[in-house]
Amino acid sequence: MNRHVAFEGLHNFRDMGGYRCADGRTVAWRTLYRSDSLGKLRGADWERFLELGVGTVIDLRYSWEIEAKGRVPEAERFHYVNLSIEHRPYDQEAIDPDVDPWRYLADRFAEVTEDGAEEIRQVLEHIAGAPGPVVFHCASGKDRTGLIGMLVLTLLGVGREEVLADFALTELATERLIGDWRAAHPGREPRWPGYGRAPAVIMELVLADLETRYGSVGGYLEDRVKLSDRTAERLRARLLTGGNGTGGAA
Repeated sequence: MNRHVAFEGLHNFRDMGGYRCADGRTVAWRTLYRSDSLGKLRGADWERFLELGVGTVIDLRYSWEIEAKGRVPEAERFHYVNLSIEHRPYDQEAIDPDVDPWRYLADRFAEVTEDGAEEIRQVLEHIAGAPGPVVFHCASGKDRTGLIGMLVLTLLGVGREEVLADFALTELATERLIGDWRAAHPGREPRWPGYGRAPAVIMELVLADLETRYGSVGGYLEDRVKLSDRTAERLRARLLTGGNGTGGAA
């Protein structure tokens, strides 16, 4: 099953539909997408994007990233929301090759889950309340986007192994993401040889950290994010289809 939607300039645009949930329902197709920066949309890519009928764009980047790289074209056509869930920037390219990179990245995720709890709640509320298809994205569609993807799928009842596999699908885009970095930095190579990687072990560590601190992802969403039961139910009603319910976008 190929979840990647083909674009020339976007490398990590994926449909999150099709995952089976514990209650027998399935995540609806063509309802929720995750992506790398939509500021790269041009020409035929732009037309292809419009064909998806996206109504809401949630941009997880810092305002300075948006100023430097641009946001989705014609943002006024959409319900466009900028919610930077990360508060402590760092340069992945410059990670010390001698440190454990997966533990290092999991620690950065932990910072985001704590610092960005308010923004994470708002992201989930926007997804729950959007009237049509939604796309959320950061720069590479890897870490910040990967964290939101994990939280949504776990909240919907998708199994752990599939949640981990969804995160690791970014590995299929790694070569192109590195190509973008090289194009922006002629004559240079990333200091960290794992730049652009997204192995499942990173998200395994993130899940273990949340379970240690909060007992479960659900405990984190309830205790730290303060996600209401009503929003959680709206997310399930909107994004799940079949089984015990008939949700999903029209």
